[in-house]
Amino acid sequence: MKNKRNYYCNNHLKDTKSFRVNKNTEIIEFQEINYLASSILPSLIHELLPNGRREGNEWVAINPTRNDLKLGSFKINLITGKWSDFATNDKGGDIISLYAYIKKLSQSEAAKLLAIKLGVRDEQR
Repeated sequence: MKNKRNYYCNNHLKDTKSFRVNKNTEIIEFQEINYLASSILPSLIHELLPNGRREGNEWVAINPTRNDLKLGSFKINLITGKWSDFATNDKGGDIISLYAYIKKLSQSEAAKLLAIKLGVRDEQR
């Protein structure tokens, strides 16, 4: 099947259909993308927010979506991907929502771009 991809994650060979196309309807497996991203979460977050620093299991960064001048109020958990800006009360539960927030995208657009970055989706679609 053309849309089927094999990938190696956490020492298990899995078969995924992260993006299945059926009569112009695309089904996005958000949970699958978050699972795959979790294995490289610290590097994804560092790439997204390079001007931050690690504090225990959190990445503390300047929020690029507002006029943030210092580190402290914008934090991302490096294990779960949960994030919050304590100055604005913006928050999310995973890397897809963070990616969408930072890049000003919808959740589905962010999921598609992350899937491309993770190698489970072709750029052509």
